Amino acid sequence: MRQFSYVRAENATQAVKAKATQANAFLAGGSTLIDLVKLDVMQPDTLVDINSLPLYDIEKLKDGRLKIGALVTNNDLAWHPEVKARYAVLSEALLSGASTSLRNKATTGGNVMQKVRCPYYRDGVSPCNKRAPGSGCSAIEGNNRSVHAVLGTSEHCIASHPSDMCVAMAAIGATILVSGPEGEREIPFTDFHLLPGSSPDKEHNLAPGELITHVILDKPLPGNRSHYLKLRDRASYQFALASSAVIVSLSGSTISDARIAMGGVGTKPWRAFEAEQSLKGKTPSQAAFEKAAAIAFAAAKPQSQNGFKIPLGQQAIVRSLKTITA
Repeated sequence: MRQFSYVRAENATQAVKAKATQANAFLAGGSTLIDLVKLDVMQPDTLVDINSLPLYDIEKLKDGRLKIGALVTNNDLAWHPEVKARYAVLSEALLSGASTSLRNKATTGGNVMQKVRCPYYRDGVSPCNKRAPGSGCSAIEGNNRSVHAVLGTSEHCIASHPSDMCVAMAAIGATILVSGPEGEREIPFTDFHLLPGSSPDKEHNLAPGELITHVILDKPLPGNRSHYLKLRDRASYQFALASSAVIVSLSGSTISDARIAMGGVGTKPWRAFEAEQSLKGKTPSQAAFEKAAAIAFAAAKPQSQNGFKIPLGQQAIVRSLKTITA
């Protein structure tokens, strides 16, 4: 049995001090961390319990943005009146993930930090550059059908990011607030998760010891319509093969603004900026939607078993756009 220490922090300063090294880990809902500790994939020297920190509030700011504490559970966030009314795409994304019992434990901060579901990462023995840098990527020549990406991959890692919540947040636009040894700072959401490149073990832009305290959602687009569509092998408790979070504002019969993000197909929550631009000023139509979907996947690189994700992801975008502009 592997030994580890347990520390309960009462405030952010204590938490940051207790997590002095990369060998320690913050414990919130534990829905990913405890799994990976049991599998011996993560081997923290110390678990720093942050559940006593005052990070459970959801606050509407004066400028119209929404500030979410890192310990707000996925269910509480999904059913919050402000989220249901102003960020429906986020509520839909959250409720499409995991199960009710897991959403009651999983937190906003933990979901942002969610680990990949690649079986070679989680088995603890296969070559995996994310778990053991320099050992290789077993998925490239192995089973790469369901939880592997076609966008943002490298020769060192092809695992897809598993979060539904993060796809919606990428589409909405958000800022992550962190507290660390050097004080507090803000990180744009689209810059938080890193592409695997040559160092897939580096998954995010957190500096050593930094703790996520809040996520602030951008002010909603005026008069927007939105939809989250998740396509998967079974209807519940399953990760996305491809998903789309789409937000559109209309001016008369013309698209004045658009946001498109995708899940299940990218190594990070994937924002399709060029596809969004192609829709602006256009009248909603099948042809315009199909063109945007094609642009979104123009740089896609299929693996041996997941080429179907390209037309599937394009279909997810087109169907969402048709739903909200019908």
